[in-house]
Amino acid sequence: MMTITRFPPSPTGDLHIGGVRTALYNWLMARKDSSGKFILRIEDTDSEREKSDAVAGIIEGLEWLGLTWDEGPIFQSDRFERYAEVVQQLLDEDKAYACYCSRERLDKLRETQMANKEKPKYDGHCRNNPQAKIDGEASAIKPVIRFKNPLHGEVVWQDLVHGEIRFANAELDDLIIQRPNGTPTYNFCVVVDDIDMGMTHVVRGDDHINNTPRQINIFTALGKTVPLFGHVGMILGDDGRKLSKRHGASSVLAFRDAGYLPEAVLNYLVRLGWSHGDQEVFSIEEMIALFDITDVNKSASAFNTEKLNWLNQHYMKTLPVEAVVPALAYQYQRLGITTGDYPLAEIIPYYAERAKTLVDMAKQTRWLFQTPSEYPPKAMKKAFHADAVTYLQAIADKINTLSDWQQSALHGIVADVVNEHAVGFGKVGMPLRLALTGGQPSPNIDEIMLLLGKEKTLAAITTAVRFIQAPSEQ
Repeated sequence: MMTITRFPPSPTGDLHIGGVRTALYNWLMARKDSSGKFILRIEDTDSEREKSDAVAGIIEGLEWLGLTWDEGPIFQSDRFERYAEVVQQLLDEDKAYACYCSRERLDKLRETQMANKEKPKYDGHCRNNPQAKIDGEASAIKPVIRFKNPLHGEVVWQDLVHGEIRFANAELDDLIIQRPNGTPTYNFCVVVDDIDMGMTHVVRGDDHINNTPRQINIFTALGKTVPLFGHVGMILGDDGRKLSKRHGASSVLAFRDAGYLPEAVLNYLVRLGWSHGDQEVFSIEEMIALFDITDVNKSASAFNTEKLNWLNQHYMKTLPVEAVVPALAYQYQRLGITTGDYPLAEIIPYYAERAKTLVDMAKQTRWLFQTPSEYPPKAMKKAFHADAVTYLQAIADKINTLSDWQQSALHGIVADVVNEHAVGFGKVGMPLRLALTGGQPSPNIDEIMLLLGKEKTLAAITTAVRFIQAPSEQ
């Protein structure tokens, strides 16, 4: 049997990290089957809550991660005729009915049930009640359409994550499947979509568990095969609370903007609730081969930013530099740093060990593209001592006569100045490093100059000398 999965976000906001994990799990299941299919479906029936740019953000986020889809995006708003057709089918088969109950009646019913410590639910007043239909049709009330949920028995399914789950039908009420304005409701639409798209597996958050028995009953009423369901636990923040904006980046594109590589995000998310022995690092190919939804932990998972940072640094160090360059260039662009035709690939080997994110890397290497003109007061007080100008000018003089811009030659220049003035390396190295980088974390001094090039190195030294000589004018 071909595996068909789906990711059905609602365009009511950003694509958040919990949704991305769900998309990843479904994507991996489809890709594990050589003939499998992963469908992107946009559940946009709630027009009042929709945001105009949400769909574009969802698509951009999935594309950034490489979670490509085989069909879609399919919009529920384009399928209203199909939903109306199935509603009519259920009405014709006496599996649904028009409900004319007023808001006042429903509110009073709920108040009474709450006062009696009963579970609030519709009491079936309009079900099999000809007089209610006659009275309703004579009134100005536009009815909703309710599904006739079975009154007896149980809904039982073998959840792919939780194992057997049971719901008594007596605990469920008659679900509204069509609103008074004719628009269909979520629980009904997803069943029709999953039937029409041949869905074999439905993997989603465990906040949908209460929806599942209702949906299974609709599948059964329509005489269709029920897909396999799996419900994964929620993601908690570092503090144990449900992950939200207060924890920082929760939108997937916010992780991109925070300097994370897609490989790191996917690797981290696949491990957030699933494991394969003690292995921490997984290539996409390994994820596809090894992932099994039945091995996912049923409990909530805690987001660990430090582990994500570790993975991100791992991928910055191990991916081919050509694969990292576009993401680094994006961060320079966001910071307003013009890099021109500078070979960014040369930066990455020096900074992958020093930076946890590409934002860190871009900020720490700002000096490569913008000659420092301000310096941290504490570092300046320590490095820009009375003899700093002498040492900096001596280095500049030697650089001016240097024809071979090689790391060994640059190292020799600094060593010569140290020896000629009979001082410790720090006396020369500290002011030179501060002049070149403005106090940013940086590699060895000869590597700094190698990355900067002759012209920028001399410009930075000249700027620092002028600053030391006339700080009040800066």
